Amino acid sequence: MPEFNAPLRDMRFVLHEVFQGPTQWARLPALAAAVDAETADAILEEAAKITGQLIAPLNRGGDEQGVGFDAGKVTTPDGFKEAWRTYKDGGWVGLAGNPEHGGMGMPKMLAVQFEEMLYAANCSFSLYSALSAGCCLAIDAHASDELRALYLPRLYSGDWAGTMCLTEPHAGTDLGIIRSKAEALVDGSYAISGTKIFITGGDQDLTENIVHLVLARLPDAPSGPKGISLFLVPKRMVNDDGSLGADNAVSCGSVEHKMGIKASATCVMNFDGAVGYLVGEPNRGLAAMFTMMNYERLSIGIQGIGCAEASYQSAVAYARDRLQSRAATGPQAQDRIADPIIVHADVRRMLLTMRALTEGGRAFATYVGQQLDTAKYAEDAGEREAAQRLVALLTPVAKAFFTDTGLESCVLGQQVFGGHGYIREWGQEQLVRDVRIAQIYEGTNGIQALDLLGRKVVADGGQSLALLAAEIRTFCASAPPYAEPLLDALQRLENSSQWLCEQATRDANAVGAASVEYLHLFGYVSYAYMWSRMAATAQARRADEPEFYEAKLATAAFFFARLLPRALSLQASIQAGSDSLFGLEAEQF
Repeated sequence: MPEFNAPLRDMRFVLHEVFQGPTQWARLPALAAAVDAETADAILEEAAKITGQLIAPLNRGGDEQGVGFDAGKVTTPDGFKEAWRTYKDGGWVGLAGNPEHGGMGMPKMLAVQFEEMLYAANCSFSLYSALSAGCCLAIDAHASDELRALYLPRLYSGDWAGTMCLTEPHAGTDLGIIRSKAEALVDGSYAISGTKIFITGGDQDLTENIVHLVLARLPDAPSGPKGISLFLVPKRMVNDDGSLGADNAVSCGSVEHKMGIKASATCVMNFDGAVGYLVGEPNRGLAAMFTMMNYERLSIGIQGIGCAEASYQSAVAYARDRLQSRAATGPQAQDRIADPIIVHADVRRMLLTMRALTEGGRAFATYVGQQLDTAKYAEDAGEREAAQRLVALLTPVAKAFFTDTGLESCVLGQQVFGGHGYIREWGQEQLVRDVRIAQIYEGTNGIQALDLLGRKVVADGGQSLALLAAEIRTFCASAPPYAEPLLDALQRLENSSQWLCEQATRDANAVGAASVEYLHLFGYVSYAYMWSRMAATAQARRADEPEFYEAKLATAAFFFARLLPRALSLQASIQAGSDSLFGLEAEQF
């Protein structure tokens, strides 16, 4: 069975050296008292132990056993309940939560690295707490003081868990057509009725209670997405003192049988006049739910990075050990019957592609986390606003590009193993199955691409992109490594953006036709920025730890030589226009 060891040295490199997290925390009063470099390192060390030693060993068994379902009750695989107890007792669910209600208040920069460890160790286990963290964020931002005080401490502690109930059998992306309804009750609560599908953790046996955030319509609500409200619906009723009462009218109708993440319960949930409580304003529920959705989108993006890291670790170990043929330049292992396959150019191509994409993603996730911390904690309003605009711009890129390249990396890792990659015992086929969902849920990657191009670039005339471009140009003014190809790629992105803004005024299909290629172009430019920053740091410090920093520089060289040129074909596809997509009538397909 493959083992997972958190890449702590690389995480510290990104967190402390490239983005200088402790320096930022020191200037943000809300974080200065909570965390410093030593605290962050201690948290990462402990996180590495709990993910590597407690959670990762449950991964294969959980996949093979899956969740159980009997008489409306879900059971998690063997070992999950015991692991959850240890996990929650360590305070991990509330790592970045509001300290006023029992969270640890750690920066998002640190939390994204912990999330990567979790997903690399065990995607299914990770999802139970990932949904709780997002649920807490929405409640903290939009619920009443009474609901926050009653529910947040128990969610942060891991005694209760949270879910997100959006999708219905007929309504996925188009939430404006949901049918779930809410009717006011005399005590100020609401009766919630309807069916939701694909609900992660909708039922489980890990926690005493489950808190569902449910989208539903009030009787007099306007049609469409502007008529949706958000409700907090507990599985078990909660008394004023926080103790649990009777069961609510919430039930699990069935669980889905899936390609991957089989130890994560994906449920059909029925609400039969269940008691719920309004979160935020009536008919403004979708905006409130987006607080959770945007958190989950970054988290699910990190699932792509985590799976890719796990795949890379296994593939490297296998490539160093597996003997097949001799190197093109002659025998390397003179005392063995053949050379390890890591000597072969194509194996190196696959491993370096995985490494460059995964480390680029780790840096970019940390960068987005830094912007989230700035948007939340900076004292200057202008600085907060600029960071929030960057977060809005970069979130769809992070979700989609991390998961698209995460699948690419896991498939490459499987390929390194050859036929053994198709066999269950090596773990690679599970990673391919588990990571595949990340391109689909929390808004498919096609929807993320439409959001990026349509809402975040064309809609504002590229102003948010201009913020990022100005930052990149300021960085390049110091002549870092690879400044020239970075600026060239940035110019391609800006030219494509301008061209699409113009096309959108006369071609209704322009955005949809180019959106996925545009998001990928944006992703490669973002990674180029990350790799230039990492190369600059490594170059300045290479004498201190030559083996580590020279490996960073070599990986940067590979990225710019072999991966960034993908931007050329992406730009060509973008500017090919929409006509060729509509050359066939529907009946001709």
